[in-house]
Amino acid sequence: MNIEFNGTNLKLARQCQGLSLNEVGDAVEKSRQYIHRVEMGRDQPTPDLIRGLAKFLNVAPEFFFERSGVMLCDDAYHFRKLASTPVTMKQAAQAKGELFRRFVAFIDQKLRLPECNFPSFEVSSPDDIERAAERCRSLWELGLGPIDNVIRVAENAGAVVTTFHDVSEKVDALSISSQRPIIVTNNSKGSACRVRFDLAHEIGHFVMHESQLTGDRTTESEANRFAGAFLLPRGTFVKAFPKLKGSSLNWPGIVQLKMEWKVSKAAILYRARQLGLITESQYKSGIIYGLNRKGQATSEDEDKLIPFEKPELIYNALKILRTQLGLSSFDVAENVHMKMELLRHFLPDLDGEIKEDFSRLGKVFDLEKIRRARALAS
Repeated sequence: MNIEFNGTNLKLARQCQGLSLNEVGDAVEKSRQYIHRVEMGRDQPTPDLIRGLAKFLNVAPEFFFERSGVMLCDDAYHFRKLASTPVTMKQAAQAKGELFRRFVAFIDQKLRLPECNFPSFEVSSPDDIERAAERCRSLWELGLGPIDNVIRVAENAGAVVTTFHDVSEKVDALSISSQRPIIVTNNSKGSACRVRFDLAHEIGHFVMHESQLTGDRTTESEANRFAGAFLLPRGTFVKAFPKLKGSSLNWPGIVQLKMEWKVSKAAILYRARQLGLITESQYKSGIIYGLNRKGQATSEDEDKLIPFEKPELIYNALKILRTQLGLSSFDVAENVHMKMELLRHFLPDLDGEIKEDFSRLGKVFDLEKIRRARALAS
């Protein structure tokens, strides 16, 4: 155990669980001000207080002494949010992302996860962004048709994806440009199409905004353009977009296009305007009269017919750890000094597992080879 208490870890555990300084202070019979000083490194807690904090925050006492490498700079976090998102919600999402990153880093030491394969492009124009999206499709051998599963695309390129179920709808998505790229989505929107767009948006940050601060109008607009171009490549979309009925939109055709490409009607209209297939007036009319006034501003009628995609890589990795190394999720949690209750904040689909032995802990298995073998056998 390191000598010095790491207040940053206390802050991360608190924010991850959406707890205030007052709530933590009340739980351990300390003032808000004292907990803040401990987080800032101005005060060192006693061993008894450390045990009390650990119990309340669902971590092992050793968690507070972990260095876990250098904390990532702000430009490593791509945080997509609405302008009205409260700071506390952003902090909670970012804290979950950081603790998940540490969890993934441990797994990365035990398994050979897919090699990271996100290219890097400099963009300065819409056409640059279109080409970047097309080159990604080519690199990942996706063709120019509908993408069946965007999460699988991101994971095959080396990212680890997870989902937050317990954050506000005001938090859209979060990605982390670390040694192992991470994407976090929010399924509370109620629309698989919108989550797929969020995923493509975060992929856009990875390939266009390496080492750049994001969240401003320019980078968000570029990532949105990339998402549209990635999900609806211009050459194919121009041919697939349904012909107008006179000057009116062909709504049955748009619905059919949505179901085939799993992209929202709003995004289809935006892309059509972007590529000059409809006018600004037709676009506004479609949004206002075709969607908003019919109660489809945030959730469209067909959304319930399109299932949410689920992260696969992290849960497959945990399964391999359990079956091949005898290392259960409980054991992994123990190794990163977190309790299962805390893990469920950033791994909401995690099932409780029985603790198994550490007899094969030193071995390293190639997850990519195992996945390929299973694919060939299926």
